[in-house]
This record gives sequence, C-alpha cells and structure tokens, in this order.
Amino acid sequence: MYMNIFGAILLAALTATVLMADESDFPVRLADAEVLQKMQAGGLVIYMRHGPTDTTQPDQVPEVDLEDCSTQRPLTSEGVEIARQAGQAMRAANIPIGKILVSPMCRTRESAEAAFDQPYTVDKGLMYTAHMTSNQKGFALETINRLLSAPVEAGTNRMLVGHAPNIMDAMGYFPTPEGAVLIFRPRGSEGYEYIATITPELWSELVP
Repeated sequence: MYMNIFGAILLAALTATVLMADESDFPVRLADAEVLQKMQAGGLVIYMRHGPTDTTQPDQVPEVDLEDCSTQRPLTSEGVEIARQAGQAMRAANIPIGKILVSPMCRTRESAEAAFDQPYTVDKGLMYTAHMTSNQKGFALETINRLLSAPVEAGTNRMLVGHAPNIMDAMGYFPTPEGAVLIFRPRGSEGYEYIATITPELWSELVP
C-alpha cells in the first residue's frame, strides 16, 4: 500500500473523528521469503509494536511519569519473550539494523532492550497517542510520517519501536497482534509504501 504524506494526514484527520476505525478492509500482507530478502538488502523502515502487556495495571493517565515504570502499563513476560525472539530472528536472518528509535514509554524501551544488542535513541515523537486529543497528536503524526518516509541507506534498516495507535493515526491500520512487525519502503517526499507484516508466530516460518 502506497501512502504519501498528504494522504496520511488526511486519513488521520478522518479517523480522528471516530473511536476506532474498522481496519478489516486494510490489505494486510504477511511477509514471505521475498520480503525477507528485501529486509536483508536494507533501505527499509521496520516498525515493531511492543508485545503483550498487563492490562490490569493501566497507564496512570494523566499522571504517567516516563521515568517511573510503575505509572505505566508493563510488558508481561510473554511480551519480553516475543521481543527477544523477534530480535534473535532478525540477527539469524542477517537483517541489518541501523539506527533504533524508540517511544519513551517503558514497555517500548524494554522491548528494544530485549530485542537488540545495540544502543537505541528515545524519540518523544513516537510517544503513545491513545491518551492524546486530536489536537495533541500533531507532533506524533508528523514524526511517524517523517520516520517512515525519510530515505534509509542501502545495507541497513531504520528500526522504530512503538505503539499500534500511532500507526492507526498515520495510515488507518491498527496492527495486530501485539508484537507485530511492519515493513515499509520509504519514498522521501512521496511518502512511504507499506510492504508487509510479520506476526510473532511467523518468524519461525521465515527463519527456521
């Protein structure tokens, strides 16, 4: 699915008027060996949604403290393991990871730490948008569109670790399940192209 920046902004404006858009019509494509080869060649953006969380401990809105994980919904042990396995699969498949940008929430930072054996950078523009008003989402929407669109040097991939609502705001696709990984081809001023999704259980088929 090819998405230009202006189209993404218009779509976000439309979906902001409803509580939850129906993503059932979104043309989700599951990754295959061809997609894996594209990831190995680099030049793509990889977006990882954090894994399962403990919903009995919700974010303490509006008192969420980014430096205090006790005020945030935490990853479960399964969530940590899903992130670890995804990172392990990418290393086993020789998928080159360059810069890693991560939402400031604890569950996304923990996902990055479980998945990757290299430093990451916290980007406040990837902050969880579900608690924001439509007016507050402007910076996050600009950030996600920019990071999905900006060119990536061949031989490496840009890794983003974030949340499903941010992708929903940008392109009307709420990626499921938790721990899903989305692949995009950046096209600079022309926006970005959605290529495929890797669900957690698909890694074992792609990287035996």
